Amino acid sequence: MKLVGICGSLRKGSYNALALRAAGELLPNGMSLEILDLRSIPFYDEDLRSEGEPAVVTALKAKIRDADAVLIATPEYNFSIPGVLKNALDWLSRAPDAPFDDKVVAIMGASPGLAGTGRVQYDLRKVMVFLNAFVVNKPEVFIREAPSKFDAQGALVDSATREFIAELLLSVQRLARRLHSVP
Repeated sequence: MKLVGICGSLRKGSYNALALRAAGELLPNGMSLEILDLRSIPFYDEDLRSEGEPAVVTALKAKIRDADAVLIATPEYNFSIPGVLKNALDWLSRAPDAPFDDKVVAIMGASPGLAGTGRVQYDLRKVMVFLNAFVVNKPEVFIREAPSKFDAQGALVDSATREFIAELLLSVQRLARRLHSVP
């Protein structure tokens, strides 16, 4: 089962990038994870799109389309979706080949604060409804007080958080199998 990961932060040392890396260590048997990079995605512009979709967007769409499921790890900016992630989703939402259609999507987030990305995750769920994706409902993975969950080398050392992420990955696997007969 092919899983692709998307990080809503571009920051070096992002807790969300570290959470994706930890997910790669916790994958169930038979699942692989490729983390995609949003850094080179241009700002969404319908004029630019009408001239021909940028190659980097076409490549991103193909990676998502070819995956069995998507794992999004994102911080919360101003109570909602970070611009880099929202911009990528705007590009990815455009027909005729919107790659999230019928795709299994899992959401998690890490934050230094106490809310642990709860608001952004609910906003992302609304966006996923529009994209016609199937979002994993449980477990919800809110990594609050993130600096205390990772060591100086960026390893996820909090056992409870590791268990939540592992369970989320199992839920992705179960839902993808149920909906799409994925091995």
